[in-house]
Amino acid sequence: MGIVKTEIKQKTISKEVSLKGVGLHTGDQVTLKFKPAPENTGFAFKRVDLEGEPTIEASAGYVTNTQRGTCLEKNGVVIQTSEHVLAALVGLDLDNVIIELNASEPPIMDGSSKFFIEALEISGVVEQEAVREEYVVTENISYYDEDSGSEIILMPSKNYQITTMVDFGTKVLGTQNATLSKLSDFKTEISKSRTFSFLHELEMLLEHGLIKGGDLNNAIVYVDKEISDSTIEKLKKAFNKESIAVKPNGILDNLTLHYPNEAARHKLLDVVGDLALIGVRLRGKVIANKPGHFVNTQFAKKMQKVIKNERRNNVPSIDLGAEPLKDVNEIMAMLPHRPPFLLIDKIFELTEEHVVGMKNVTMNEDFFRGHFPGAPVMPGVLIVEAMAQTGGILVLSTVPDPENYLTYFMKIDKVKFKQKVVPGDTLIFKCTLITPIRRGICHMQGYAYANGKLCAEAELMAQISKVK
Repeated sequence: MGIVKTEIKQKTISKEVSLKGVGLHTGDQVTLKFKPAPENTGFAFKRVDLEGEPTIEASAGYVTNTQRGTCLEKNGVVIQTSEHVLAALVGLDLDNVIIELNASEPPIMDGSSKFFIEALEISGVVEQEAVREEYVVTENISYYDEDSGSEIILMPSKNYQITTMVDFGTKVLGTQNATLSKLSDFKTEISKSRTFSFLHELEMLLEHGLIKGGDLNNAIVYVDKEISDSTIEKLKKAFNKESIAVKPNGILDNLTLHYPNEAARHKLLDVVGDLALIGVRLRGKVIANKPGHFVNTQFAKKMQKVIKNERRNNVPSIDLGAEPLKDVNEIMAMLPHRPPFLLIDKIFELTEEHVVGMKNVTMNEDFFRGHFPGAPVMPGVLIVEAMAQTGGILVLSTVPDPENYLTYFMKIDKVKFKQKVVPGDTLIFKCTLITPIRRGICHMQGYAYANGKLCAEAELMAQISKVK
């Protein structure tokens, strides 16, 4: 089935809420604020400590480093260890939230998602008007990393489920499994599972000046080797402790596990957070064998490509012989364009979020006289113009007197042409809002199809302006 619109309404939080803590690797004091966001925004991080307060969308396309957490970077602006915050947002079934930070890294808190969950619950949840999209899994999709032996498989299921299987090959922490059967269990079953490290990793991080914000209350440390007196002294100094011991269960100091399989549950928490970077909810079951941030985010990138191709190849199913929603005369009553520059003939679908139109391409088109004699091909720029005119119907439908408005291009981005359009072809255009229409500005994704295949695509931004 691929991408479907569900009956579930999108959700955001009702009011701003904040919490403070330190970044695990930087040791900096951080203030994090969760803020409500408009429909179709998704999750986005905002760096209020930098000039212009740049925003980084939570997308797998911005992942640059996965060594000690999932790091995002856009135009030189960085967000470190994003996964625990994103897991909390998904775990509370939210869709649109802005995460404001005055540093590059969210506070580590206790190494889990627990405190983020608590803050978000204080804010409360608000249902929005737009409906949620889901990617419905119909066949197995997998990613395998040969170097680590890690693998993620996504298979059909009635709802979003995750199972993690981890094997660390050590006596202190061997094979563990964890399962999330339904997302509503995330808060009680997964959210308070804390991050963990092995002693040999901890020593390496300390040597490189990392985990400056760490203490023995925000990470479980498994002692997988004999601990020397010199190492104990280093740890006492790093964590400002008078004494450090190894307990019978192999854990450093006196931290008590929430669950016997807390490590596997935290790995599941990381999977939830990292797969949020896909940007679309999944309706399927995830089996993650030896998951880690690298394999998680590589799988997220693969899913983004699968979903993008699904959108591209999802040719609108319309009956060209049926009576259109708007014929050419009704289109001219809305658009100022006239022949030979009116490039759409009919509108078949029109909602608050998308529009579908068509054009019959004939040899009588004026542009074929010069493009090209003996080999007529519709200019790509006119395909984009026709796409934009289709989108113009969408934005003009939001005002009561569209005949008094003109539509102007503001930006065209990510334009691609896939195949040529020639006389005799029927062009089908679909434009869908990327963000809600505000102040007459329409930001949309446009696709053009011919002969059942994608022939062009572009991101378009236009503004309507009232004729004076």
